[in-house]
Amino acid sequence: MKKKIVVLTGAGVSAESGLSTFRDAGGLWEGHNVMDVASPEGWRKNKKLVLDFYNERRRQLTNVKPNDAHLALVKLETKYDVTIITQNVDDLHDRAGSSNVIHLHGELNKARSVSHPDLIYELNGKDINIGDKCEKGSQLRPHIVWFGEMVSMMEEAVRYSLEADIFVIIGTSLVVYPAAGLIEFVPEYSPKYIIDPIKPDYNIHHSNLIFIQEKATKGTTGLVKKLLN
Repeated sequence: MKKKIVVLTGAGVSAESGLSTFRDAGGLWEGHNVMDVASPEGWRKNKKLVLDFYNERRRQLTNVKPNDAHLALVKLETKYDVTIITQNVDDLHDRAGSSNVIHLHGELNKARSVSHPDLIYELNGKDINIGDKCEKGSQLRPHIVWFGEMVSMMEEAVRYSLEADIFVIIGTSLVVYPAAGLIEFVPEYSPKYIIDPIKPDYNIHHSNLIFIQEKATKGTTGLVKKLLN
């Protein structure tokens, strides 16, 4: 039976493809206050601003492609049972060819009904506009988990983390909860690799912690090579 590798990825893995990270130090995303475009309050206040913002992010996605980190993780599937848990709303892991991707914070390329959240639609690059409705007549919104909303995929992510033989963290500062807490569920004996150019001062109490102080592409390609050999 193949060993199970669980990989948690954040903005750092997409940054090298040219996508701006979700939040900078000033609480901005592409020049907008994060709460104006990523909260239920922002949506209630100005739906058009929110829709325009995500339509633009979706267009941006068509101009970028998976980088060496995304592609390296696919290679792991030749030897391991690999699950990618990503905090990113882009589709770069999917496009690279990873076969099991859990999108914790939603997907930019999907829309969902405001009143019937189980009605989710593929957008195929199309915009969402005011007046675009689900079959039950409710306005569509981005299929994104906004601040203050439940992370519905968390339970599944925890289940995979509990079974991880190897746990890898790439390009996330582990400050956004609940995703940051996933490392707490990984078995004590399992190696935990953290790939980040800035060495953090967290999780020092974890056993079997291996830190790789590199950017996502260099650190991931090196680790994958090691794990495959």
